[in-house]
Amino acid sequence: MVVEERKSIGSLNNVIQNLILENRNKLSISGVKDVLSFDDQVVIMETELGLLTVKGDNLKINKLSIDTSEVIVEGEINNLGYSEHNKKEQDGGLFGKIFK
Repeated sequence: MVVEERKSIGSLNNVIQNLILENRNKLSISGVKDVLSFDDQVVIMETELGLLTVKGDNLKINKLSIDTSEVIVEGEINNLGYSEHNKKEQDGGLFGKIFK
């Protein structure tokens, strides 16, 4: 079972973000700008459409690509939620730390 969601906002931005959830244990996300924090229960990412929080158990990031802005999270995924771009300025997040 595969669930796919495509969102498009504003004709000016023409932003498309894909979330593909396979069997509640593999989540592929495009349009990721930065991974702000992660552990085995919560992954928080800044995306083109806002902050995305993934909650679950035994979560791990299997793919992190700055070139394609794609992240793959695996584990038992229980919850996905968006919030607005109220990100406090941080020191580059995970992408900034890895790709300095």
